[in-house]
Amino acid sequence: MPRVITPEIIEASFKGFKTAYQRGFASSTSLYTSLATVITSTAREEVYSWLGDMPKMREWIGDRRVKQLSAKGYSIRNRTFEMTVGVRREDIEDDSLGLYAPRFEMMGQSAASHPDEILFELINKAFVSACYDGQNFFDTDHPVGPEGAQVSVSNMQAGAGETWILADFSRPLKPWVFQRRRDYNFARKEDANTSDHVFMRDEYLYGVDARVAAGYGFWQMAFGSKAELTSANLRAAYTAMTNFTDDEGRKLNIKPTHLIVGSGNLFKARDLLLPAQIGATTNVDQNLVSIIEAPMLQ
Repeated sequence: MPRVITPEIIEASFKGFKTAYQRGFASSTSLYTSLATVITSTAREEVYSWLGDMPKMREWIGDRRVKQLSAKGYSIRNRTFEMTVGVRREDIEDDSLGLYAPRFEMMGQSAASHPDEILFELINKAFVSACYDGQNFFDTDHPVGPEGAQVSVSNMQAGAGETWILADFSRPLKPWVFQRRRDYNFARKEDANTSDHVFMRDEYLYGVDARVAAGYGFWQMAFGSKAELTSANLRAAYTAMTNFTDDEGRKLNIKPTHLIVGSGNLFKARDLLLPAQIGATTNVDQNLVSIIEAPMLQ
């Protein structure tokens, strides 16, 4: 005879499922906090009017020069995501809940890795998607300089290979933004035997939901390339980044810290940056930057 499903049994089931979910969540290693500045959102859409105006000290002569927020109007709209698992009533009656533990653990892993999916969905479109200045994030024609006297600046190399990215992660604002409006929350929909869904479908529902989004920060903090990952191309990208200036012509003091590569470029990156010697020659590129392997990078 199946056991009677009481509120106590429902509560115990929920705690067990949540424990499995949290175990999976904790076991997942994510990259997004290393690559993106995490911003707490308080609205449906956040407007980043200050992008394009990287602060820099100047000698104080005369009155203070007030840095106004640029009227770029770059905004990031939050998106809503969910994932739901149904548990059959018979399985709770028959105390067969151990079968669901791996599923809820996988749900936790999926939720923990979801920010990376959102971020790399953005990064993989960076050659064809606009940032705050109206140009693609990786582009050859970023306008830099005072109004009427702007010049085009490139933060990309063309090519037909797998993308690799040189980035400066030493600043408070990273090249990308991960926006969090509502964090990943594990919840349930059930009330013993009175739930409408249980009555109609004979199953209990458990799920996770979140409101998040990703967007572009300062393009000056990253250099994207589809060219072959060679010492010459890496040095060219590195030099270009160190020469980036603000609209007043002053260098931004950018120094690349990391090379982001997908699986296809991982061993090329290691061969370039890790050995003390290449052949019988000292490797002057050794430890120039640190390597970040990003399997989702295309």
